[in-house]
Amino acid sequence: MLQWQLLGKMVLAMVLGGVLGYERETADKPAGLRTHMLVAGASALLTGLGEVLVPQLGIAESLIRADPIRMIEAVITGITFLGTGTIIRQRGKNQVEGLTTAASLLMAGALGIGVALNQFLLAIGAAVIVLLILRVVKEV
Repeated sequence: MLQWQLLGKMVLAMVLGGVLGYERETADKPAGLRTHMLVAGASALLTGLGEVLVPQLGIAESLIRADPIRMIEAVITGITFLGTGTIIRQRGKNQVEGLTTAASLLMAGALGIGVALNQFLLAIGAAVIVLLILRVVKEV
């Protein structure tokens, strides 16, 4: 049953990530729909797997000191590496592009982590807020 729940959470995270990715895709940005969906889904899956890992080690849970923050840090580190690839500094110009897309990838990961931790309302609300920011708030 836990596997089905985790799979459902991963799908929800992918849908929420897809909302952000669709906006980035329509804005013709380097990381679009599929990338955001995969980042959100992977974040949810990796976070959810942390829940099942300790019991499967066959060691008494009282002997293991689990640190959920480290698991989240590992997910964020991977996403940051991907985000770095979307940032481009144009030679000869004092201009950097891709920062918003990198930030949206990080947010897609955060949405996935939120879904995996059963924070559904928070994740859905955050996705709506981010979509509003991406669509309504433009560079001044």
